[in-house]
Amino acid sequence: MALQTNEILYRIKKALSLTNEEMLKAYELAKYPMDEAHLDAMLKRRYDKAFEPCSYEELGVFLDGLILLKRGPSPKKPNDDEVIELTNNLILKKLRIALELKEPETEIIFNLADVMLSKQELKSLFRKEDHKNFKACSDELLMAFLEGLDEFYYTGEEENE
Repeated sequence: MALQTNEILYRIKKALSLTNEEMLKAYELAKYPMDEAHLDAMLKRRYDKAFEPCSYEELGVFLDGLILLKRGPSPKKPNDDEVIELTNNLILKKLRIALELKEPETEIIFNLADVMLSKQELKSLFRKEDHKNFKACSDELLMAFLEGLDEFYYTGEEENE
């Protein structure tokens, strides 16, 4: 994945109006050690001197923690020993699970970013990779989803940064 993990983390924070405390809580729920200084550095812009890269593991763990933060623990516990490569499709899937988005909301979010997908195209993004109708999510499509997410959750209030 060529996309910058820091950019994805930043856009999720912005779209969902998450505080640093909520983000740290997500890491804590996922049993991942994260200190506020490192989180702050990962949320900096690339040209900032204090910028630190966000690893795929840190992004994936955050998404897992976000699911726990928003929905609570799953009654059916997945195998924690299994290492899964973080792909754009998996990022989409984890966000959809965390936010409890159904197909109509997911479609609206893409539409808000001027991306029109048929029901089949939308479903194909959430299929398993070995499914015959699986479609890989491009960087552009993931960014469009994050833009749409920002619009979908926009409250009309500007945050002071």
